[in-house]
Amino acid sequence: MDPEDIKNSAEKRPSEKTNSEEFKETSSEDKCDKENDLDPSKKEDSEKEESSSEKRSEKNKKTDKDSKAEKKEEKKEEKKDPRDETIADLTDKLQRQLAEFDNFRKRTEKEKSSMYDDGIRDTLLKILPIIDNFERALSAESEDTPFKEGMDKIYKMFIKNLEEIGATPMDAKGKTFDPNLHNAVLHIDDENYGESEVVEELQKGYMFRGKVLRHSMVKVAN
Repeated sequence: MDPEDIKNSAEKRPSEKTNSEEFKETSSEDKCDKENDLDPSKKEDSEKEESSSEKRSEKNKKTDKDSKAEKKEEKKEEKKDPRDETIADLTDKLQRQLAEFDNFRKRTEKEKSSMYDDGIRDTLLKILPIIDNFERALSAESEDTPFKEGMDKIYKMFIKNLEEIGATPMDAKGKTFDPNLHNAVLHIDDENYGESEVVEELQKGYMFRGKVLRHSMVKVAN
């Protein structure tokens, strides 16, 4: 061979080496790309780590904001105006006085109504003996019929007015003796009547608004 051919062959050899090295580098890069493409779990893990880190940072920011807000509220509470305390004390006192006044009003109304009822009861107890005399007079025999009719009309007017006020007569005859309603002044033994049966009403009793105004005076059998 000529020396020039030897020289050219020597120059060509390093260029061939460089081409082989380039091939190796490209093949390694392709391998890396293929590995990345073949393992998507690694990508997902990396993404999850990034999202978790972002969430942690957001939580830390929120906690910092909350702590700052709490500190501001504590400072506001510490810097309360003394006038607010005086206003709160005055409103409390006012509410207490209003409640006391309401209780006083209810109590006085109740006392007034009870006084009114007591006054009516006393008046009725004074009128009842007059009605008793009317009943005795009407039960007696009389030849003066017009006079008796007039007495009967007056008696019925009395009874009507008493019922309008709230006083009603009790009917005791034929009923079982009740110590809460009746006052037994006589007692007889008779087989024709039941046990503790009211045989006769000697004096009529009256009720006033659900309470006993006067007990019935009765005769009880057995």
